[in-house]
Amino acid sequence: MEEVPAKGNPFRKLIPARYVLAVLGSIGMGIVYGLKVNLSVALVGMLNHTALHELSKELSHDNTTSNAQEDDGCVAENSTTTVEDGPFLWSEPLQGMLLSCYFWGYFISQIPGGRIAEMFSAKWVMFFSVFINVICTLLTPAMATWHYVAVIAMRIGEGIGGGVTFPGMHVLLSRWAPPAERGGMSAIVYAGTALGTVLSMLLAGLLSAQLGWESVFYVMGGLSTTWCFLWIVFVQDSPQQQPYIDQEERDMLVNALGSKPKGSTKKLPVPWKAVLTSPPFLAIMVAHTCSNWGWYMLLIELPFYMKQVLKFNITENAVVTAIPFLTLWLFSLGLSRTLDYLKVKGTITTTTSRKIGTLFASCIPLICLLGLCYIGCHRTLAVVLMAIGVTCIGGMFCGFLSNHIDIAPNFAGTLMAITNTMATIPGIIVPIFVGQLTHGNQTISAWRVIFFVTIGLYVIEILVYMIFGSGEEQPWNRPEKCGDEEDLKMENQPLNEKLKVEDTNVH
Repeated sequence: MEEVPAKGNPFRKLIPARYVLAVLGSIGMGIVYGLKVNLSVALVGMLNHTALHELSKELSHDNTTSNAQEDDGCVAENSTTTVEDGPFLWSEPLQGMLLSCYFWGYFISQIPGGRIAEMFSAKWVMFFSVFINVICTLLTPAMATWHYVAVIAMRIGEGIGGGVTFPGMHVLLSRWAPPAERGGMSAIVYAGTALGTVLSMLLAGLLSAQLGWESVFYVMGGLSTTWCFLWIVFVQDSPQQQPYIDQEERDMLVNALGSKPKGSTKKLPVPWKAVLTSPPFLAIMVAHTCSNWGWYMLLIELPFYMKQVLKFNITENAVVTAIPFLTLWLFSLGLSRTLDYLKVKGTITTTTSRKIGTLFASCIPLICLLGLCYIGCHRTLAVVLMAIGVTCIGGMFCGFLSNHIDIAPNFAGTLMAITNTMATIPGIIVPIFVGQLTHGNQTISAWRVIFFVTIGLYVIEILVYMIFGSGEEQPWNRPEKCGDEEDLKMENQPLNEKLKVEDTNVH
């Protein structure tokens, strides 16, 4: 494809073209995550808690004769907890399935989505992701009144769209983010997941309490349609294809990234053996998988812990659960900018930068979860610990989550798809694991087991990534330079001699 003439950036006084991409990408990620987690909040208003509580008492009757007082859960501070009853009598295991089935679709779409983004168009892969989430969200209320199986189908559809977001955005970042700004731009884009979460939780809680649970899906799905238009108009796959960019910025990006016309590198074959035996890549995969267990534990299950154990009502639940994700967004942006600055100054290397971000995202949540295991019903302290833990998870955006582009920018989408596919397994397991462990047993002791499992996985993440993680480009990123000695010698041959050798090989 020929280079499109640069017409100039209409937002030049406010934001460079590459950051237009980053901001719209961030909003897109926020929409996808917001539409994913709104069911976690809406379920609180959809369920018939009175009937479920009576059923739970019957199921647990034989096991409650001699429990300690803390195992009966906490008592609300005002001693009266309002129970918001909805129409659905869905048990804890079914609730877990409704939340986890999103990841069935998420699991299968990532690797195909990553390759399509690399070979054809990451822009349209990302558009598809948001669009299918909007449609399935708008249909959810009607599907819920029909049958829970229809809700499962909608959630799987959302998961298919959600699964291609990270691979698609990784490909776009590899083509738009210069190395000196890679951590910062990645943090802007992926921190959108936290901002989308906080806005979704706040808005979903407010809508559910004031207008009914159906409004959560209609309002949030409807508002998200505006993004689709903006994305089509203002985003392109590469600087060369973007008409709304200043020539100076385009030249800077081409020089910094070694950009080539579209089509020249998109069909590179993935060196699967080298990838799957690469210690730096495997370190990212382990870190991503273990970190996601903690991420989904807090993202999906936190509203239920607040409701069932700490006895927050639906409005308090939404606010207390959402605020830490706002601080996560702010923290991730500040940390990424600081680490990028230190890299530019030569104070730290890319490897050190990624490890610092990952340490923040694992060590501090580990300590906070350990504290939650032993503070009992101290609601204020529990809220503080959860806020600190969720906030510091933001370090992953400029930590291991940006690391794929460092080690292999040519295959950033595929690498992200592989690690995110593995990291999807916790998303499937966590809701079912929590649902089974708390079925008829919504107690602090049950949640303590859940927290200790999460702590153990954080320890594994820290050890593996600190030992094997790397921010250096790997040799297999350039397959044409990883062949036999004759291929390597060609790098230093005159162009006409290279063409002669290539012509001989063809014939």
